[in-house]
Amino acid sequence: MDLSTQETIKRLVDQHGAEALLVLLGAPDAESAGIAAETVVLGDPSWAGPLAGVQLGLSVYHILEDELRAAVPAEVWDEQVGLMADVLEVEAIAEAVRGFRDQAHP
Repeated sequence: MDLSTQETIKRLVDQHGAEALLVLLGAPDAESAGIAAETVVLGDPSWAGPLAGVQLGLSVYHILEDELRAAVPAEVWDEQVGLMADVLEVEAIAEAVRGFRDQAHP
């Protein structure tokens, strides 16, 4: 997650509160999805960005998780996400994000 995105997330949390926000990821692999999830839950693991040491505890999901798929109309899913679901390691990505989400909301 780049520094500009971290700054924007921090600003939105300051304005609206963490409980009013949900982070939706679209990272193509479990490692990058996990790092992004960790950043918005526990803080930037690289200690380089605005969220270094900042535990926001945000709710975070990946677009490929079943909960999100159920909320998206089938035609939109097929057009915008379907191919990703067919070629990416969906369960590994979902597990990486879920692990950090569970730390924020046990």
